[in-house]
Amino acid sequence: MNKNLGERSFGKASIRALEGEGNERKFELSFSSEEPYVRWFGPEILSHADDAVDLTRLNEIGVLLFNHDTDYVLGRIDRAWIENKRGKAEVTFDDDEAADLIYQKVKSGTLKGVSVRYSVDAWEEVAPGKASTDGLFTGPCDIARKWTPLEISVVSVPADATVGVGRSRSDKGKPKPQSLGAFEAQIKANKNYL
Repeated sequence: MNKNLGERSFGKASIRALEGEGNERKFELSFSSEEPYVRWFGPEILSHADDAVDLTRLNEIGVLLFNHDTDYVLGRIDRAWIENKRGKAEVTFDDDEAADLIYQKVKSGTLKGVSVRYSVDAWEEVAPGKASTDGLFTGPCDIARKWTPLEISVVSVPADATVGVGRSRSDKGKPKPQSLGAFEAQIKANKNYL
């Protein structure tokens, strides 16, 4: 298993379609947050500090996929940015038949989940009971201090409910417990990297 490649799914999101003429197929979404996520090696946190996320790839050649299937391209990523410790993107769905099928499901609210595939270049491992170097997190956890989003997907089975299409987190409490389905989804994703 490769600790430096990952996927994180986010769900329970409502769609925020962009308004105005020419924006009929455009949406704003959240694709990442600092919410801890349990992976095979333990809790993982994607840092959203000023220099942590390299958005070059998404902004230059980013695509929107369905369920991380590289043969199922839904559209393009018009722009990606970090705002309030969250990865956000503006996306445009293509108007071909295959993309339109998923676009209609997103537009109707049937599909709400978002996932990001990423690579990690630098980790900070935080021992149990110890604080991270920035003092924001308490171990045990591994923090991706330098990471690159590779693509964003609309997904049918999301794992984390803190970000997604048009989603913003308002509660500042403890991380919500993962459902059994979330762990099953992560195990499946991890098996793909064996």
